[in-house]
Amino acid sequence: MYEYLNGTLSKITPTYVVVDVSGLGYLLHVANPYAFSNLFNAEIKIYVHQVIRDDAHTLYGFTDETEKRLFLQLISVSGIGPKSALAIIAADDNVGLVTAIDSGDIKYLTKFPGVGKKTASQMVLDLEGKFDNVAAPTQAAKAPTNASLDDALAALSALGYKASELKKVETYLDGTTDTTEGFIKKALKLMMK
Repeated sequence: MYEYLNGTLSKITPTYVVVDVSGLGYLLHVANPYAFSNLFNAEIKIYVHQVIRDDAHTLYGFTDETEKRLFLQLISVSGIGPKSALAIIAADDNVGLVTAIDSGDIKYLTKFPGVGKKTASQMVLDLEGKFDNVAAPTQAAKAPTNASLDDALAALSALGYKASELKKVETYLDGTTDTTEGFIKKALKLMMK
């Protein structure tokens, strides 16, 4: 699996971009290729996810790790494939999507291309409370963050703890300093009380 590519952005089309890495051009399907326009012919770091099927090996590209995590969460939902996930990411600011999922706003979710009531309901069922760290980078731009605490919360989220549980722990631990491992241990102790 690939995590990211470092290279020169050599081509932009309506559906994909090409990144030249040491003379090898990687075609990456992205949500909004024109978001990369100001980086044309420049060195870029683009996060990637590879989907392997019988008929194709496809790379999907993302502007940052947050967008990639959102994509991975979306494709985990039955009825949402990679192309639909890219369309959803392109059509929203991520925070609106996360808010709609966490609040069960089916009407909002059905506005995305290819998402009907059944798929929207499945999105809420599968993803509610799992996006705490997806919205975090947008909020992080407004205030400094504690990277070790953020990493600890991401690890706990991956273990299946709900966003509401993590929010309570974050409120208690925010403003303190520790290693990621230390924060995880403290958080687990707090949640076990």
